Amino acid sequence: MRRLSGRSAAITIVALILVLAACARLPGASSAPVTADAAAQAVLAQQARFTGIEPVDPNLIGQASWYEVVEAGTGWEVTVRIGWGDCPAGCISEHRWTYAVSVEGSVTLLREEGDELLGPTGVRGSVSAGPTCPVVTDPPDPACADRPVAGAVLVITDLDDVEIARVTSGANGEFSVDLPSGAYRLVPQSVDGLMGTAARMDFGVEAEGPPTELLVSYDTGIR
Repeated sequence: MRRLSGRSAAITIVALILVLAACARLPGASSAPVTADAAAQAVLAQQARFTGIEPVDPNLIGQASWYEVVEAGTGWEVTVRIGWGDCPAGCISEHRWTYAVSVEGSVTLLREEGDELLGPTGVRGSVSAGPTCPVVTDPPDPACADRPVAGAVLVITDLDDVEIARVTSGANGEFSVDLPSGAYRLVPQSVDGLMGTAARMDFGVEAEGPPTELLVSYDTGIR
């Protein structure tokens, strides 16, 4: 076998490197650069409070929370915004995070700014049953006030009726559930000794806002 000279060997090695580099760029030879959607999902996975946040919609009035993706150099810049407090009128408070996502998928927090975050939120309220007297008086008799209902099972679903959580009212009739921002439906279940079930209620939760307050009312059947 003929031995290559030092110069020929060097040329051969350089040519081999160029061929390998070209192959690496062939379709299917390596992972494709991260897409805008993949960059957004990588950022939303950084914090639990980002769960359920949708892309910014300039035509949606009162969108409290959103994310936006823009090209930045060879990668992406993703901004996540959470607003709370009268958002149909523009939101009183807001907090923003801006992340850089490289073409390889690495995520870096560039800056964080805005109002102080309030922490977990969700829904809370009380369950009661009435009337408790056969005759309603004016002014109302305090002894005939609606009574708290303990042990009422309340199912929380999304607006497609897919169950998200369930909670049981306590001895004082109160309940509380932590939920990420979004639209939900409260579906009370039947309670022994009470007539029918309480009405379903659709409600929304604002990220970082105060818990949504609900009053659930059952009918005792007393007339």
